[in-house]
Amino acid sequence: MTPYSVVLVTVPDAKTADRISQELVERKLAACVNRVSGLQSRYRWEGKIETAQELLLIAKTRTALIPEFSLAVKSLHPHSVPEIIALPIGDGYAPYLNWIGANTQFASGEA
Repeated sequence: MTPYSVVLVTVPDAKTADRISQELVERKLAACVNRVSGLQSRYRWEGKIETAQELLLIAKTRTALIPEFSLAVKSLHPHSVPEIIALPIGDGYAPYLNWIGANTQFASGEA
């Protein structure tokens, strides 16, 4: 298991996607954020089934940064309960994983 994770975040529009991805990379909370458009989401919210056109952000970060990453997304996201789902990276191409490490900040308490 590596010390890195992929974090999935859905957003309602391109402006929000740009703002969140820019902030995450600038603050070194993510080494890279990919944006996938054309996403249609169907979900239950407040007792009703909703359908929305969204974009998906796929961010690569240090697992230890997920709490700070989540706070940053929450502060910039228009939804009261944004989707923020972290998946650990079990293995990967070592030079790429090293690049993630070199382009993210250390979390407090991390060496």
